[in-house]
Amino acid sequence: MQISIIIVVHNHRKDLERCLHSLNEHSLEDTEIIVVDNASTDGSHEMVKSKFPDVIYLHCDENLGFGHGNNHGASHARGDYLIFLNPDTVVTQNWQKPLISTLIDHSQIGLTTPKILHFDETSSISACGLQIHLTGIGQCRGVGKQNQLFTQQEEVGAIHGAAFAIKKEVFEKIGGFDAPFFLYVEDSDISWRARLAGYRCVYVPDSVVYHDYSLRFSPQKLFYLERNRYLLLTKNLHWGTLFILLPALMLMELIGWGFVFLKDRKNWKNKALAYAWMIQNWNEVLQKRWQVQQLRRITDRKLLSFSTHRLIYEQVKSPALNHLAHWVLDPIFWVLKGLVSALVWW
Repeated sequence: MQISIIIVVHNHRKDLERCLHSLNEHSLEDTEIIVVDNASTDGSHEMVKSKFPDVIYLHCDENLGFGHGNNHGASHARGDYLIFLNPDTVVTQNWQKPLISTLIDHSQIGLTTPKILHFDETSSISACGLQIHLTGIGQCRGVGKQNQLFTQQEEVGAIHGAAFAIKKEVFEKIGGFDAPFFLYVEDSDISWRARLAGYRCVYVPDSVVYHDYSLRFSPQKLFYLERNRYLLLTKNLHWGTLFILLPALMLMELIGWGFVFLKDRKNWKNKALAYAWMIQNWNEVLQKRWQVQQLRRITDRKLLSFSTHRLIYEQVKSPALNHLAHWVLDPIFWVLKGLVSALVWW
């Protein structure tokens, strides 16, 4: 049995060096490490070559995004099991074995994800997998809670893209990452496609990884988050399900525009550009949808049974507004989720 660890970087030299040091200290035998460099200009290549000569280094002439980079790395991987890591992660002792042994012991488990803790505040959870909102928004499960919680191995809505393992045969069967996503939502998408193909996504608390991450908004982040959420929903769900979801989706659009004008007003056009992209590329979207639907082994009802009606509004950073949003919107989404559960049988 061989394991391949794949890390995609774009000007992450310091993070990458720290990550590779931790992997050298805490990796199983028969593990190869593959770094895919999306056209870095910060000397990452020279650093890896001089300090980590056993690492397989793949250089790309341009930055084609997270999904494309991971697919490129996977195409060179010799392992039966693939582990994808972000460069700003640090692994801990015995992190690898629980992820892989869970895949080995259960044929229907296709993906596993560890307990991810904040690097600068290790007592605080960053993610224990993802929970997917009814409208396709991925949310870090357990974020901000104490690390002694979430001690049970259990099925989750999706893996977290910063650290997860997958059987190579599953990765190839579902077509790997959807490269045009470029950034964000890839973890929800690969999880949903694996679920449609009949595989489970499982959170493994005995595996612990630290993530040096803080929430921030780049100029184009809103575009990628919204465009990719629309792709996620359109590719994976039946048309009938999308029709029944319309009230929830329209409410989410109102919430989305409210968030834009509260937190990201200068980039408001990016949300409109997400609509425009879907319209301009509709034929391509339909082709991708057809490919995904060929994987289907379960119903939308089962897929959405792992969704949640509750949104995390804490990013607004206004306690009063956050409380009001939960008080008003959670019951509405609860009713709408119940409607979907009652009407979606396919």
